[in-house]
Amino acid sequence: MENRDSLQRFMFEHAAVRGGIVHLDKTWQAVLERREYPPLLRNLLGELMAAAALLAASLKFSGSIILQMQGEGPVKLLVVECMSDLTMRAMAHWEGDVVGKSLAELVGAGRFVITIDPRDGGKTYQGVVAISGQSVADALEDYMIRSEQVETRLWLGADGNQVAGMLLQKMPDRHDVDVDPDAWRRAVQLASTLKRKELLGLPAAQIIRRLYHGEDVRVFDPQQVNFYCPCSRERVAAMLRLLGHEEVQSLLREQGSIEVDCEFCNKHYVFDTVDVEQALVADVPTSAPKILH
Repeated sequence: MENRDSLQRFMFEHAAVRGGIVHLDKTWQAVLERREYPPLLRNLLGELMAAAALLAASLKFSGSIILQMQGEGPVKLLVVECMSDLTMRAMAHWEGDVVGKSLAELVGAGRFVITIDPRDGGKTYQGVVAISGQSVADALEDYMIRSEQVETRLWLGADGNQVAGMLLQKMPDRHDVDVDPDAWRRAVQLASTLKRKELLGLPAAQIIRRLYHGEDVRVFDPQQVNFYCPCSRERVAAMLRLLGHEEVQSLLREQGSIEVDCEFCNKHYVFDTVDVEQALVADVPTSAPKILH
């Protein structure tokens, strides 16, 4: 299969409407190679990945955006982290049989958290709302209008081979051009004719032409999307230093060594007594690693 891991942004020239289309092939396969998920959960996670990439591309920042759903249903946790350079990672937790026909049945009552971490000295932002709607798209659209006051529409699709998504956002009216007041309604109506099979299978440029051939649309250069997990032995060592000498020594006495697994990429780190001593005496300044709950 051709590698199409890219995100294509576009905007209407004479309307306050912007959009994006993302396709994930190898990036998605990299997630699935590291853990086997039940099909329904797999598709939810894929859709959340597409949404995270689309939202990250719509922001002007340097850092990461984390989409996190925590629920009381069989699906306990979904986490996707997307960096501003569109490198991504994702993971999920579940218990028992994952059955249901909607997000509400699979996740149940819970909360939806979006965290934006600038990582350039800026202030971290976090928004939390109750999970609502019957799909990942519903939940995100509700979040964006309630928390950000940005009217947003999403079309998402995922299977065992690929992931795709399309986003439209209504932006504040522009005063430098003659604005088409009906453009938002028309853009959404046309996008709603897009079938899931077409979203997954057609190239982004072809989708844009098919939907908006009668519109004045500017298409930007595509951006590459890749899987990447920034975990490292140095980050685990930094975490041990944060735990403190007494806590770490207690763990060593109980277990003989300290073992840490990355839930995103399955890397396994082992620290014996010598490793721990080296980690604790290290005087290299470090920042606290982000712990995803």
